[in-house]
Amino acid sequence: MSNSSSQDFWLSTLRGMLGRCPRCGGGRLLRNYLKPVDHCSACGEAYGHIRADDGPAWLTIVVVGHILGVIMLTVVPNADVPIWALLVGLPVLAVLIALVVLPRAKGIFIALIWRHEGTKSA
Repeated sequence: MSNSSSQDFWLSTLRGMLGRCPRCGGGRLLRNYLKPVDHCSACGEAYGHIRADDGPAWLTIVVVGHILGVIMLTVVPNADVPIWALLVGLPVLAVLIALVVLPRAKGIFIALIWRHEGTKSA
């Protein structure tokens, strides 16, 4: 893999994570919370056919699990917090983190699938 190709890979992945078109970075990638646009409004690249399936959910579970695991292993044993606060706070925190991570994970997977399809045909 050449240096330019490597830079393009990371750039398109970063653009996808930010919810931008992986090709140009100008248009939006998602029109709603998780619904991809049919075409980029800036460059016209088609994204409606790309299906990320379970990839974004998997990545979200991995990220949320690692964040909550660190919190439960480091903060909880050393904090003097009532058990009811933990039983309320940790699930709320898990849902909030998941809501933030999920669209970014979807953008990453759409960018990776788009990039793979582009290199496959070339």
